Amino acid sequence: MSTFTHIDAQGRVRMGDVSEKKPTLRTATAQGRITMSLETFDAIQDHRVQKGNVLETARIAGIMAAKRTAELIPMCHPLNLTHAQVDFYPEPSTCSIRIEAMARIIDLTGIEMEALTAVSVAALTIYDMCKAYDKSMTISDICLLAKSGGKSGDFVRAPAEGGRR
Repeated sequence: MSTFTHIDAQGRVRMGDVSEKKPTLRTATAQGRITMSLETFDAIQDHRVQKGNVLETARIAGIMAAKRTAELIPMCHPLNLTHAQVDFYPEPSTCSIRIEAMARIIDLTGIEMEALTAVSVAALTIYDMCKAYDKSMTISDICLLAKSGGKSGDFVRAPAEGGRR
């Protein structure tokens, strides 16, 4: 197991020093899920939510969050993303929406937190826009699906049972 780069020899928290690293192309893809009642799911799909287009608003919020991750997560380095994307995959059989975010950069450090933050904020935005209809919505399964670039190399999450990641 690697050492924690955000803790010094005295056990104090610190930002990891990436000064000696070389810039490389780095990408990360994350996912999450929000599950809701059938009525709320249908209202989102049919664009009947009074606050507006839920998924487009959540897409914008996710991209904005990816760009501001360092302001939310204390030890994240501020990064200048070269690309961020948020997509939605409605799953009628479970009344859920799978959210997938991808972030890309050419830089000294990883981009995983930006992808994870984008998914999280997109899910929270869906919740916020629909809470008047359904306070029992559940946000779950937020995880890193894949990453590439950097010293630690590539990572791809193994598909779970049923072919889903």
